[in-house]
Amino acid sequence: MAKDGLPQVRWLDLPDHRAWLAQQLRRQLSFGQHFPHPDGGAAYLDSRGRPDPDQPVFTFVTARMAHVYSLGHLAGVPGCLPLATRAIDGLRGRLHDAEHGGWFASAGPGDAVDDTKLGYAHAFVVFASASARVAGVPGADDLLAEALATLDERFWEDGPGMHADSSNRDFSELAEYRGVNANMHSVEALLSAADVTGEVRWRERAARITGNVLGWAEEQDWRIPEHFDTDWQPMLEHHRDQPDHPFEPYGATVGHALEWARLALHVHACLGERADDALVSGARALFDRATADGWGADGADGFVYTTDWSGEPVVQQRMHWVAAEAISAAAALGAATGDAMYEQWYRCWWDYAQEHLIGEDGSWQHELDAGNEPAATVWPGRPDLYHSGHAVLLGRLPLSPTAPTALARGLLR
Repeated sequence: MAKDGLPQVRWLDLPDHRAWLAQQLRRQLSFGQHFPHPDGGAAYLDSRGRPDPDQPVFTFVTARMAHVYSLGHLAGVPGCLPLATRAIDGLRGRLHDAEHGGWFASAGPGDAVDDTKLGYAHAFVVFASASARVAGVPGADDLLAEALATLDERFWEDGPGMHADSSNRDFSELAEYRGVNANMHSVEALLSAADVTGEVRWRERAARITGNVLGWAEEQDWRIPEHFDTDWQPMLEHHRDQPDHPFEPYGATVGHALEWARLALHVHACLGERADDALVSGARALFDRATADGWGADGADGFVYTTDWSGEPVVQQRMHWVAAEAISAAAALGAATGDAMYEQWYRCWWDYAQEHLIGEDGSWQHELDAGNEPAATVWPGRPDLYHSGHAVLLGRLPLSPTAPTALARGLLR
């Protein structure tokens, strides 16, 4: 240990820890392998990893599975490429709107279709198709071109430098609500697309979005406003009466601050000499605020889901994705800054995940209550591997290039 009591050696520099992470990735991919829906796309998985027939096939879940299994293939795990192909086929098939373009929010059960066009889902289609293109999945190249064009032409608002949130089926009417969540996933999607296509404008757009969000967060003492009106004015009281909304919860979402911290570092790394160091200081500020507000805030281990604007817990459920993003953010900040504090948190949160979240089959319990007991009030089942897969993989990769490109270049440790 160092003189200040912080660890000197990073776990990510230890072969046994990297081997453990690699094993966890294989176990997760094995758990999720039954996702292909017979009608196309990724079925929503229950807590045993079996398709839930009562749930629709979601575009965002299908895209996430296409992305994760593409990464699995690129990481050298046999059997992943056929599964990534099945997911991409779903995005090219039943989930795609052949008449008006773009992608439905979901399809099924049966003949039901939610024909809302969500910026969130379209960002994930870009992300998935970029990963799949690097992995060599058939049809991914054309899918990426269409997804990028749709996100650009139908959702991008150049004035504020952000994406709109949703539209009706034929894109004739955008919803009034604007949100940060869709833009967060657009950032990671655009960074990946820039690496894959060589088009610098996507990287620059991701940087512009990130700068906007960091500016809004700084104005709120580094708690990120998530919800906005049509003019991109914050709506700080949005969903106060529905605080545990799975996509638009009231207040500050602790996990998103951690996720944005990591993304800001990816943006900084990919910009190279043109990068603004405010991206790194902003990442540190977001991490510090989220950790102070969220970790053990109610006296028990784990991150609370949301807080109010003074940092008091609102929804005390523990979401698996928050712990996963905390782990990834700590790894990224440790790599970017060399500060041993982040190694301490990295170890702490892996211990928490091992004790409370990771099951015997390698899958992660998606939600716990305030006492760290299994719950399903916000996220029933275990629908996808996106956050938990990133937690065991991203720390073994550089901050730039993005994961699929880094894997293809043999940069996995």
